[in-house]
Amino acid sequence: MAILRVLLIDDEEELVFTLAERLILRGIEVEGVTSGADAIKRVQEKKFDVAVLDMKMPGIGGLEVMKRIRREREGIKFILMTGRGSPEEGEEGIREGAFAYLVKPINIEDLMEKMMEAVSV
Repeated sequence: MAILRVLLIDDEEELVFTLAERLILRGIEVEGVTSGADAIKRVQEKKFDVAVLDMKMPGIGGLEVMKRIRREREGIKFILMTGRGSPEEGEEGIREGAFAYLVKPINIEDLMEKMMEAVSV
């Protein structure tokens, strides 16, 4: 099986670093960025299988980032991260085409499971 390439997008730098570190330990190729603008630029330069992105970020929000990345690269699967108590945002993301959403704090095993499901469909 090919190595899974994941782009993490969240304005919380510590969260990006921590998730990236844990995914790398599980054999995932990970890059992290802390803004929607950086994410859009990064997908123009490199191919990713999955984008894991925060719904609420300063500047360009998660849903808009997802829409723009889709225009740049077809085939990327999206897993959204929402804050506590805001599953409605995740449901909106699903309606817009995201594969899944997870509520923070993120359980790394749940994230791994969703990423594997996303690339297998």
